[in-house]
Amino acid sequence: MDLNLFELFSGLLNDMFFAAIPAVGFALVFNVPAPALKYCALGGAIGHGSRFLLMHFGMPIEWGTFFAATLVGTIGVHWSHRFLAHPKVFTVAALIPMVPGVFTYRAMIAMVEINHVGFSPELFSMLMENFLKAMFIIAGLAVGLAVPGLLFYRRKPVV
Repeated sequence: MDLNLFELFSGLLNDMFFAAIPAVGFALVFNVPAPALKYCALGGAIGHGSRFLLMHFGMPIEWGTFFAATLVGTIGVHWSHRFLAHPKVFTVAALIPMVPGVFTYRAMIAMVEINHVGFSPELFSMLMENFLKAMFIIAGLAVGLAVPGLLFYRRKPVV
């Protein structure tokens, strides 16, 4: 097995494992029924893992998040039909690991620095870059989660 392929595979498994943990944690906070917890973990792992792969092959994080959220939403709709539950039971907790905490934190730090030391173009640039990146990632999560519902729960066919 090629070393780069091994590194990609081990990085993917690591990413998926550590994304499943907060997905289950937030599912517990949201009072998801115990039998659905494994599906929340699997959804979180699939979503974060697919974003990891898309980003590895050159896609920006915003678009990768959108497509990963769409995939998780589609799988959630399938599971909701199979287990007779609302899709949000499976999808919301699964998307939490993709919330852009680092970019939001960096934007907040830049804002505090501007308040503390005064305005500088570098700090403002850092603030805007991280703020916009975080907002586009959040928009990708929201729209990606909504797309499967818009496609599958229509009264009229798409085509």
